[in-house]
Amino acid sequence: MVRRRLRQWPQRPPGAPVTTKQPGTWLRARPGDLRTANQPFLKLPGSNRLRTLPDGLWLHFSPDPADPYADILCIEACSSLQNLLDKRSRFAPSTTSLLAVCPLPWLLAPCHPGDPTPRWRLIRLLRGEPADAISLPVRDVRVLYGLRTRQYDGFARSQMPQAHEYFCPMDALTAEHGDEDPAMRALLARASAAANFMHLPG
Repeated sequence: MVRRRLRQWPQRPPGAPVTTKQPGTWLRARPGDLRTANQPFLKLPGSNRLRTLPDGLWLHFSPDPADPYADILCIEACSSLQNLLDKRSRFAPSTTSLLAVCPLPWLLAPCHPGDPTPRWRLIRLLRGEPADAISLPVRDVRVLYGLRTRQYDGFARSQMPQAHEYFCPMDALTAEHGDEDPAMRALLARASAAANFMHLPG
């Protein structure tokens, strides 16, 4: 249900502000078209087996070919506290780097139904049609965890999230038009890379 609802969310995370801190292109990477398995994923450098496949994944692509990177917003639905602990561990701060991998078929496919424009043309750091998948270092990580109501209430009362973590009740992710909920939009606005600054330089 969560992935089915997230598939209806827009390419830009709902509530994400337009700022100079993230001037590139946002695209929804997961969940994608049910007809293709070639969707972006996260991995550690040098690893070709262990992949992280979030329930929801949005990528913000750098606009500068000379400085390629991706910022990521992940959404993870957690059916139990053990599931939450497992998923939190995947995004815990680490001294190793994380890569966002975009398969070639995903880059060449259209972004919107009815619009034949391939995704790669929307990504300004790509100056020409790619011939292979691209792997980008992840600059910034934000994760929204959806918890069942009882677990969400208990976690909110007794636990402290890490700086990159945000939490919501699962119902907020499964609600129809959940991306239009003002509370959800406000929460994801606080997950912006610009939210940590009093103001940004003009």
